[in-house]
Amino acid sequence: MHRTDVDADLSSNLASGSANRKTANPVETWKLGEQLVNRIGFGAKRLGGSGPIAHRTPDTPTAVPDARPDSERVTTLLRRAVELGVNHLDTAAFYPSYGRPGEQHGFHSLDWANDAIRRALTPYADDLFIATKVGPTEHGLARPDQLRQLVEDNLRQLGLETLDLVYLRQHGLTSVAEHFGVLAELRQAGLIRHLGLSNIRPGHLPQAQEIAPVIAVQNRYGVGFGRINDGLLAACGEQGIAFVPFFAVTATGREEGGVADTDPVVAISRDHGATPAQIRIAWTLAKGPHVLAIPGTSNPGHLAENLAAGSITLSPGQLATLDAIPSD
Repeated sequence: MHRTDVDADLSSNLASGSANRKTANPVETWKLGEQLVNRIGFGAKRLGGSGPIAHRTPDTPTAVPDARPDSERVTTLLRRAVELGVNHLDTAAFYPSYGRPGEQHGFHSLDWANDAIRRALTPYADDLFIATKVGPTEHGLARPDQLRQLVEDNLRQLGLETLDLVYLRQHGLTSVAEHFGVLAELRQAGLIRHLGLSNIRPGHLPQAQEIAPVIAVQNRYGVGFGRINDGLLAACGEQGIAFVPFFAVTATGREEGGVADTDPVVAISRDHGATPAQIRIAWTLAKGPHVLAIPGTSNPGHLAENLAAGSITLSPGQLATLDAIPSD
């Protein structure tokens, strides 16, 4: 890995993470690149709700997603998130996107989340950190030569000159080197500050690190879900890299949304006078000071509940119970 200022930030995270693990209270912030962010952020994928809004016309008798969100509601929600302390937004040009029935990796993009963020939050607060991702397209994973255009699309939609963090969201690659190398060149050109990886296997991380620093990894992970990534989560912690789970609240519900009514989660939520979603977020944060939560919602009440989950401290016994839930 090339030595840069980012490497110094990763070393700082290693030192602070080690110190923080000595305390009983959850760590509230993490350093992404050169910026401290609150460990509960906001994911933009569900700004439009838990799934596509069905509508029918004479020409389209089958329900299709409605790409016309309630812009006033979305603007209000985003501004409220920032008012409540969110300074880490996770988005993508293809958000919100929803899986098609029977297609594990297919999606239909509504393609408006970035525009909504720009309209609601510009001029951006100095401490607002916006992470986005590139890779998926309607026709499959982008080729390396298509990545620059995708990055430029994100810049234009968000109204930025430089993107804080860009994840390469891969699917099906044996090596991420060629794709990640393009993003590293765009980082050198000043279009991107920091780089991350999403939906990866453990071997992808060192491949990328041979090319440029990685400050965050985003994979599926939650209570009883995606525990195949336990080792990757631990490796990120050892290296001072943020681990940012997706589907941490929806778990096996994945794109369809909702919160699974897993009996132990429900029982523990009653003990704390909390919601199952809050318990899932609290468990996520308990997995290490480098683990960041990005729960998304279109509901202002759920937004406030999600952010309040940071005040929940699960007992060792409760953590053990949740850890023991069989994973998908």
